[in-house]
Amino acid sequence: MSGLTSPETSHERDSSDDRSESDGAPVCVLGFNANDPTGAGGLSGDALVMGSVGAHLLPVMTGSYLRDSRETVDHAALDAAAIAQQAQLLAEDMPLQAVKVGFVGSAEAVAAVAAFVSDYPELPVITYMPDLSWWDEQQIDNYQDALRELLLPQTAVLVGHNTTLRHWLLPETASRRHTDATDLARAAAELGVSYVLVTGLVRPGDRIGSVLASPQAELCQQEFERIEADFMGAGDTLSAALTGLLAMGSDLTEATVEALQYLDQALDHGFCPGMGRALPDRLFWAEADEPPATGAADDAQAPADLTQVIHDTKH
Repeated sequence: MSGLTSPETSHERDSSDDRSESDGAPVCVLGFNANDPTGAGGLSGDALVMGSVGAHLLPVMTGSYLRDSRETVDHAALDAAAIAQQAQLLAEDMPLQAVKVGFVGSAEAVAAVAAFVSDYPELPVITYMPDLSWWDEQQIDNYQDALRELLLPQTAVLVGHNTTLRHWLLPETASRRHTDATDLARAAAELGVSYVLVTGLVRPGDRIGSVLASPQAELCQQEFERIEADFMGAGDTLSAALTGLLAMGSDLTEATVEALQYLDQALDHGFCPGMGRALPDRLFWAEADEPPATGAADDAQAPADLTQVIHDTKH
């Protein structure tokens, strides 16, 4: 089981068991993800985000996308045993504060990741579910089945676009444009997930909403103006920011609000390096010579104790 401690204690841990004794050393986050040659998401995107929020990414490569900015052609998976060995060597050497799971490429890799996190139940696991519509249907089914059975029972927060999560968790609602975030949270809770962060919710006035929800209630929500561009890497950006902020001690609602505001700024400063989709600018704050704009949730409802896990995003 993997989860977060209560917001009131900001999931602080005993310095004797995992925090670095070095003054000013950033916290370490273990990230399982694919290489993305476009730099839109994947491990390179995760590293930029983690550095931006003040955390240090320990990147465990699970394979590589075969893609450009226009389309994803395929994925070359890394051997599951190599993935497991990478993670274990890092965990035995450095103190870990959280685990971020992106696209790991195969059911076998999911099993390797799940086996690893089961050995570290005190670490919060943030799992991002990307859009897999480019992939073979049988591969999608095998991958999602492995996630359901092996990784979601150990996931504290599941992050994904409304459309992606509806098709996966509530396929009977796939034809609807809107599903309550709490409906998705209840479906995820049946698989062992404590919370969901749902993006891409349609709001009045040409705005887009994101909601953090438990099975019982919406805990916080944010709305932003729609950006008229098709982005790659937004979901990885959001889930990496959330994981890094949680690792650094923010409570879940505060980290969610700050991560969403960071994503909005990264998309607002986005750029189009090729002939296809746009990419978030994860270093937008450096251009302005000031830290990323963040804020606290004024009216957010604080989640209960997160230590107990109850059993292709675009802007």
